[in-house]
Amino acid sequence: MSRLPHSQRVEAVVLRHSDWGEADRMLTLFTRELGKLRVVAKGVRRLRSRKAGHLEPFTRVALMLARGRDIWIVTQADTLDAFLPLRDNLERTAYAAYVSELLDRFTYEEGENSSLYRLYVEGLERVATLEDPVPAIRYYEVRLLDLLGFRPELQHCVRCGNEIQPEAQFFSALLGGVVCPRCGIDTAEARPVSLQALKFLRHYQRSSYADATRVRLPDAVRPELEALMQYYLTYLLERGLNSPAFLREVQRK
Repeated sequence: MSRLPHSQRVEAVVLRHSDWGEADRMLTLFTRELGKLRVVAKGVRRLRSRKAGHLEPFTRVALMLARGRDIWIVTQADTLDAFLPLRDNLERTAYAAYVSELLDRFTYEEGENSSLYRLYVEGLERVATLEDPVPAIRYYEVRLLDLLGFRPELQHCVRCGNEIQPEAQFFSALLGGVVCPRCGIDTAEARPVSLQALKFLRHYQRSSYADATRVRLPDAVRPELEALMQYYLTYLLERGLNSPAFLREVQRK
């Protein structure tokens, strides 16, 4: 941290936290100015702490950070948006946990990425306010993959290079995109993808959020799209995510 300033003002969202020492907490943040950071909030587990309420997960905050020996320390915290509906509804909480876990799992402490920060904040806002957040979740996944450099190929077969025709196809996580029916027969790990599901993935990939959500996502396509995205995300991360199981449990109740 020798090149960093002694203090830094940042806007951030709290991804998660864990207890640290007797009264402190270690926070994992995604900040607008510095990207992903781990910081320490001293004394926030004490009953009289003034900062504690500002440092809960899924809270957008303005922070003043001071440079410690080897980690930033929170010296001031003010809430910008608590996204209160996320705390009043368990299903919304589960969706917020999912978008946060995706960002957390895919990123490291690599420096500023304002596009990722904006996508994350917009994702939380949509989960907090929309009656049906599922299309926003699918859009978030597609855009996150774009920004991280994992954009799947959806226009041409990733094996033969031929343009994809308007028919059911296959999708290969290993190869990073759609496989035509002819090549799909010989691609052992590829899984089928319907024409309708592929159309929605392409639509989300090329559209702004406003344009993407003008077309209603049909109920019949939702389970297929969710399964396909989980298949690809799990392959990229080399392990499954925790929050989808929590979301399914909430939805069963």
